[in-house]
Amino acid sequence: YQRRVREAVVSTQSTGKDERFCWYIGATETSATGMTQVVTKPMSFHKPVEKICGDLHKKDAQICDLKYEKQIDLKTVNIKKLKVKDLRKILEQNGQDCKGCSEKSEFVKKVEAIAREQGRTEL
Repeated sequence: YQRRVREAVVSTQSTGKDERFCWYIGATETSATGMTQVVTKPMSFHKPVEKICGDLHKKDAQICDLKYEKQIDLKTVNIKKLKVKDLRKILEQNGQDCKGCSEKSEFVKKVEAIAREQGRTEL
């Protein structure tokens, strides 16, 4: 499994948080540590991810501090229930901003327009 993890890292050319995780566990050539076995061995017998993370946390707390941004599907999400922070993120991802917006409803209108452009019919 360790070899497969290292091969996957090389073949996918991970970036961002994925690259950082690979570096932490020692799956990259430039890694200072070599903890791939701590990850791969428990995975081979289907140990829950939370327990693997707990074991990793004991060895290096930075690994479990990596947080991935949640993905928002504009075709299914209830836009009016999103936080303003998430609405801003959607606008940013689509190359738009909401200068002068002070109310959540203004952000919602902009994001709804983006959702319509992307093919959402029901809002």
